[in-house]
Amino acid sequence: MKPTPAVPAVPDGDLDDLTPEQLAAQWEEEKPPAAGALANAASSLVVLGVGVGAVILSLAMGLGTPAAPQPGLWPFMISCVMVALGLFQLVIGRHNRDAEKFTRMSTAPLTGLVTLALMVALMPTIGFELPALALCIVWMRFLGSETWRSTLVVSAVVVGAFYGLFVLALNTSIPHLF
Repeated sequence: MKPTPAVPAVPDGDLDDLTPEQLAAQWEEEKPPAAGALANAASSLVVLGVGVGAVILSLAMGLGTPAAPQPGLWPFMISCVMVALGLFQLVIGRHNRDAEKFTRMSTAPLTGLVTLALMVALMPTIGFELPALALCIVWMRFLGSETWRSTLVVSAVVVGAFYGLFVLALNTSIPHLF
């Protein structure tokens, strides 16, 4: 292995004036610890399991033919790609040294998925406005660490924009309160 050249220290506050070498050294210092083979295998098995489950569900919806597709055709094809990628990652990817170790922030995608599923479940009963507002607040404040002011302003603007676009302008049948 080649020895790594010494990189000069980075003064605080001068991030715009960094050389590529200094920036790479800073990123190397700040990156999370690498995951081991067990974490790589576990994440591959999760992708594989979700893909197999989606294949089964898409088969239950019916595939049809390319000339007359049924609802399960596209989900089936995407699920097959997921299964192939999960298998590839399980066999080849266990030697990957670039994957990150599971940390507290590893739960953020799961939190995002659960809150999105909750929004979808609540929409038919109370409309999209309140669940969408709650979703934006959770994602921005708790997953994105934004300030309360920007979280509330941007969340209100996003929900208002979706209401204006889908309810007022396009007159869609999306469930809404107002």
